[in-house]
Amino acid sequence: MVEKQDRELIAGFLGACAALIFFGWLSRTVLEGQSMRFDTAVRDSIHAWASPPLTYAMRGVTQLGSPYVLITLGLLVVWRLVAINRRHAALIFVIACLGAEALAQILKLVFRRPRPDAFFGILEPLTYSFPSGHSVMSACFYGVVAAILTTRMEARAIRAAIWMGAALLALSIGFSRVYLGVHYPTDVLAGYTAAAIWVGTVRAGYVIWMRRRYRGGFQAA
Repeated sequence: MVEKQDRELIAGFLGACAALIFFGWLSRTVLEGQSMRFDTAVRDSIHAWASPPLTYAMRGVTQLGSPYVLITLGLLVVWRLVAINRRHAALIFVIACLGAEALAQILKLVFRRPRPDAFFGILEPLTYSFPSGHSVMSACFYGVVAAILTTRMEARAIRAAIWMGAALLALSIGFSRVYLGVHYPTDVLAGYTAAAIWVGTVRAGYVIWMRRRYRGGFQAA
């Protein structure tokens, strides 16, 4: 009979493979210029709903995926995990976040996609556009935090609420990047996909490492 950890490992592997295939297709579409019609249509549709209050809100939401906010929150998360003796979880969190940032920057340099023209007079970031760094980091950061919080939690309703909150945060941050005009929609989709691939890889590596260390059984981080 397949153990729970085996099922999780297989599901994570299949999910990462599916995300990798989708990322490959998406990146090829972008490189060949076939995504511009979709990107332009979505950007124009979203921009048509622009209003001063919504713009103000999106400027705030996008900061939740900014480096200085994530670094500050990340330090608090690590401090708290170490304080409650969950050092493995703290290590996984650090590896996941640092790796996600490195992956995003490497992919930007590989694809070198120019930024779209930003809306609302916003200064365009100096980095390349594909994939969206905010999307990679927000999906990874808030997703891993949700995983750590719910690992030892038995109440399904609370677990579901935490995961929904993490997903809503990541999706809102990605939407804000398109709304503000600093990214194409396919940049955001690619960011989420890259985060899924990386988190799945980290999770699989953690499971394998813990099994080798404890020879068949381990406690969740």
